Amino acid sequence: MRGEGDKQLCRSAMPSLHEFIEGILGGDRGLLSRAITLVESSRVEHETLAQQLLEQLHPHCGRSLRIGITGAPGVGKSCLIDALGNYLLDRETSRLAVLAIDPTSAISGGSILGDKTRMQRLITKDRVFIRPSPSSGHLGGVAHRTREAMMLCEAAGYTIVIVETVGVGQSEFAVRAMVDFFLLLSVACASDELQGIKRGIIELADAIVITKADGDNLIHAPQAQQAFENALQTISSPTENWQVPVQICSAINNDGIDELWQTVERQYDSTKGSGAFHRRRQQQAVDWMHTLIKDRIQRFMNRDPNLSNLLKSLEQSVRAGTLTSRAAAEELCNAGGWL
Repeated sequence: MRGEGDKQLCRSAMPSLHEFIEGILGGDRGLLSRAITLVESSRVEHETLAQQLLEQLHPHCGRSLRIGITGAPGVGKSCLIDALGNYLLDRETSRLAVLAIDPTSAISGGSILGDKTRMQRLITKDRVFIRPSPSSGHLGGVAHRTREAMMLCEAAGYTIVIVETVGVGQSEFAVRAMVDFFLLLSVACASDELQGIKRGIIELADAIVITKADGDNLIHAPQAQQAFENALQTISSPTENWQVPVQICSAINNDGIDELWQTVERQYDSTKGSGAFHRRRQQQAVDWMHTLIKDRIQRFMNRDPNLSNLLKSLEQSVRAGTLTSRAAAEELCNAGGWL
């Protein structure tokens, strides 16, 4: 099914490579948005231009602070981003980009949450770019081209890029692999509800924030904080020489926002000083290369009718038990010339 972005690109004249580059480097939010649509496009004819654009802009990328924010639906991710974003814009000269990964509609292929509507204050600011992107069913909730979208935002001069995940499936692991600081949000609730949070997700976090700590939730927030602190005693930090803090905040009252940003800055200073920041960026680039290789092979198989038909036949044989999975994989790789 062709996505909404593909349709939009087809309906209007495609900017040239030069126009894209000049516009993005000049901070044109309209061209930045169209460039992201371009790299998200599944059309074969858009891939070459997208690749050329990313190659040309690569020297201008990598200069932002990349932050991932995750948490279960309803935990208040967008509200916290709204409060944090306004805090940053009020105290610094930062330019902020927010890439909000929405669940994908099975009917239209488009985003269905519309995070812009939940960031009422941010959407009015000039130094902010907010982009809701459909997950397209990829990696459990992370848009297929989120990393490229992040690079385009960096080339456009955005100094802080926040990636908001759907908060389900494998999205947390995918975002952790592309950001410098990873924040896990949990609602202020009774401590026994901590059991519903997967240990693997906690292991990814550079900080944990108990949200919605206002009203009646103020009673439960310290309990949840203590429960997480107890859990972290047996979990190693994902960042070397860094102790994961558990903080409490209320986005509505702006309580704890300043402390949260101080935590981000402390982690940044620590990793920069130790070299961990640079090493993580290097490993992320290598990991992304492997992801692209796997993706390219998958698309190659899907577009080659012979390989596509062979794959279906092999699947039937494996399902019937007449062929082992290893033998099927070797036969497909041999047919594709990958052995």
